Amino acid sequence: MSFYHEILEFHTQGDCDMIDITKGVEDVVKRSGMTSGICTVFCAGSTGSITTIEYESGLLSDFPEAMERIAPSNAEYKHDLRWRDGNGYSHVRASIVGPSLTVPFVNRQLTLGTWQQVVFVDYDNRPRNRTVEVVIIGG
Repeated sequence: MSFYHEILEFHTQGDCDMIDITKGVEDVVKRSGMTSGICTVFCAGSTGSITTIEYESGLLSDFPEAMERIAPSNAEYKHDLRWRDGNGYSHVRASIVGPSLTVPFVNRQLTLGTWQQVVFVDYDNRPRNRTVEVVIIGG
């Protein structure tokens, strides 16, 4: 069993900005030199998440609309009352979806479904520089 680690860095716009990071994650798997194992992708931050989705225009619109229904941006959040940063909804949304995803890989290929991409979602209320940890365990 071997271990490999890289960090992906990118800029996001906030407001449920969805970034397809599949290619970056696939490249890390290939650079690891491992043939099979698991790849964990972790978001360092409390207002972003990692998930999978079919990265197409309909869902790029549907997903933010669903998040607005689940954790409305205009609701009152105790976090906002305490810190006055206006992003309480961002923390709630990120907590619901979660900060990480683990995907198996075989023959140096992620075992994603045909229409499944790995995405980073930024729920914050402003643009940010983001980092994602990619950890490979395998052989």
